[in-house]
Amino acid sequence: MIEEIIAWLVAAKEKILHAQNEQLTVAEKTNHKDLVTNMDREIQAFLINKIHSAYPQAKILAEEEGYNNLSDLSGQVFIIDPIDGTLNFVVQGENFCIMLAYYEDGVGQLGFIYDVMRDELYWGGKTIGVYKNDVKLPQPQDLPLDKGLVAINSYLFGHDRFNIHAIGEQSIGVRMCGCAGLELIAMLKGNHIGYISNLSPWDYAAGNVLLEEFGMRYSGFSGAPLSFSGREYYLAATPTAYATILDMLQLD
Repeated sequence: MIEEIIAWLVAAKEKILHAQNEQLTVAEKTNHKDLVTNMDREIQAFLINKIHSAYPQAKILAEEEGYNNLSDLSGQVFIIDPIDGTLNFVVQGENFCIMLAYYEDGVGQLGFIYDVMRDELYWGGKTIGVYKNDVKLPQPQDLPLDKGLVAINSYLFGHDRFNIHAIGEQSIGVRMCGCAGLELIAMLKGNHIGYISNLSPWDYAAGNVLLEEFGMRYSGFSGAPLSFSGREYYLAATPTAYATILDMLQLD
């Protein structure tokens, strides 16, 4: 399965690179900051077709085209974000990812985050470790909040929701890049110690599998497990930083 999925992702990357020489079709979803392109739809359809061909009984949870809800995560479930960071894709032409996760009966087994323009695939899963392309990554240090950088959603930080400014001030610095996949990669590399945002399941499913392999913590802002349904507030961090951030969050 790992070899199959990597082959799918490489083929999807080639489709995106080829499309960059063509005119994108861009549409708004909920507002002018929430975009979808023809490539989001095409990459999702490509991956779904591959999954259906190889695993016809599997369920699919994905961002576009009516696949964005599942009643439960029983059985085999593939979770897809065809282009994570669509606004970056449209405006910058970089700083976006393809993300795919594989779950069995609600338990994450494999996660893949592909930084397309850097050709860096972060992948792994239960008992196999976490890799950047073919190189196994070392487990990041369990640094506290005041010893590391933390990534924070720009809206939450800009409006100081849930005591976010105080959390940012206690860290050594706040970073924002507009792509959940890249923020999660930064944690896997040990560059950041935490990530605070408002995400949908396809934004965090793959990353959670990889974070868990490194013993990192993730949850909603109350500490409750994530629901994998709709958008929800998301916290991930090293164990030590997670405890501090969870204690500092002030829920409405």
